[in-house]
Order: sequence, then structure tokens, then C-alpha cells
Amino acid sequence: MARFAAILLALASLATAAPSLSARQAITSLTSAQISAFKPYSFYAAAGYCSPASTLAWNCGTNCAGANPAFHPVASGGDGDATQFWFVGVDQTLGTVIVSHQGTDPSEILSLVTDSNFFLESLDPTLFPWRELFSRSAQRVCKRAGQQILAAVQTALSQFDVKKVTMVGHSLGGAIALIDSVYLPLHITGVTFQTIVYGLPRVGNQAFANLASVGNTVTHINNKEDIVPILPGMFLGFHHPTGEVHIEDSGAWDSCPGQDNESDLCSTGDVPNILEGNESDHDGPYDGVEMGC
Repeated sequence: MARFAAILLALASLATAAPSLSARQAITSLTSAQISAFKPYSFYAAAGYCSPASTLAWNCGTNCAGANPAFHPVASGGDGDATQFWFVGVDQTLGTVIVSHQGTDPSEILSLVTDSNFFLESLDPTLFPWRELFSRSAQRVCKRAGQQILAAVQTALSQFDVKKVTMVGHSLGGAIALIDSVYLPLHITGVTFQTIVYGLPRVGNQAFANLASVGNTVTHINNKEDIVPILPGMFLGFHHPTGEVHIEDSGAWDSCPGQDNESDLCSTGDVPNILEGNESDHDGPYDGVEMGC
């Protein structure tokens, strides 16, 4: 209960600070070293599209052993259709457990149905103690695999001497990873969490976005005029958490403070509607990494 009270207090502080979060603040560009630091996680997100058998064996080519040879797989699952692929393991070089989720596979019809099923609904009380709203589709995927992933993360932490858990994913996989960032800390203590996702759609309402922003451990990287980060629209009640990094046409990576920053250097301002976006930007490249297995 003390943990819940602390989170609620943090949410109250965020609500009080809402005007400053929405104000136009200074936007800064990442250094080349900061950009390069994301690359291992970009490959882990791309590997989320590979089959569970290949990620468990870590033999899925460049996105697996080719990019991150120090990775030790622990568990994998999903069918790529009703439940997105996922895998859990440990990168001892980075000193973290990795939890990766597959994004949308257009060739799998149920995956597309999941994406279209974006209406807001209350959090499932069997998974979360709050009443914030977030995507029905993402919550259902979380329910299908959440306990398996939690058990795999607990196993990884017990087998390896690491104290960090990193959730990654692209597109729908990023949305599921964002939900992990709220779900896993409820059941695991004594470690730090970070979430690094790509082409993230909006996942929940303002209260959920505030909740996911607590501790500011989320980074969501959006590429150029990708339309997915502006969906679903804010007029439907959806909002992003803090932590956006926007890749500009120039190649610069800009850190956008606040939530749904309206500067034209950030996704919300740069892509005011889908007609001004470019779907081909969705898969990357993210510092040379294309999403997909």
C-alpha cells in the first residue's frame, strides 16, 4: 500500500504541474554518443519480430547474435497472431534484463484486428490497482502473456547478477512494453526499470499517460513523419507520456519535453494529421536499424 500511495502522490504532483508540461519548452538535440547508446535496444526491438524459437536459440541473424552477442535468452512466447511474439533474457554487457515485444504483422489478420480495437477501457483490477483508461487492445495482449513474462523476468533476475529491467518494442509492441512499464514494477522490487520504444501509438488517457510518466523512465523514439505516433487522436482522449525523442529529416535526434509537445520539431506538431505523414517512416531507420526480423 505504501508503494501505491507514493505513486498516487507522484500522480498528484504531475496533475498540479500539468500547465508546465504542456507549455512549449526548450528542445535539445542528442549527442552522437547518446544516439549510439540506443542502438543495442533498437536491435532488441527489431528482434521482437522474430519467431519465439529463433529468439530462444538467439539465432535470428543480425538482429540477434549479430548485434547483441552477449544476450542470454531465458524465455519466449506468443504466436504472432492473437498474441504478439515476445522474449525475455539478459544482456550482461548492458547489465539489464531485456523484455521485447513484437509489433504489428500486417500478414496476420488478428494482429490487425488488435490494432483496430483501440477504444479506451478501464484497467483490469486483476492486473492493476487503478482506474485509469487505456487501449482495450493493448490490455488484452497484456492479459494473455503478462504472467508468463513476469515469471520469465523473475527467473532472469534470479539467475543473473543484474538490477535493471528494460522493456522494448516497436509500434503495437511499444504499446505493450509501455504497459509492462506500469505492470512489472507492481510485482518486482529492488531493481530499476526503463522503457525504450519506437513508433509508439498513444496508449491511454491523460491519467494513464501521467502514470507512465512517473519517474520519467520512458523514452519513445519517433522517426520523421511517421503517422503512428499521432494515433489514436487526442480528440478521442488519448495522450502520450513524457520522454519523446523525434528523429528529424536532417537526421538530428531531438528531445521533446512534456507530453504531446506541439513544436514542429516533435511528432504532434510535425505531423498534425495523417495526410501530412508518411507511413514508410514507421519502420525506420532508427540510427540504421530497420524494424522487422
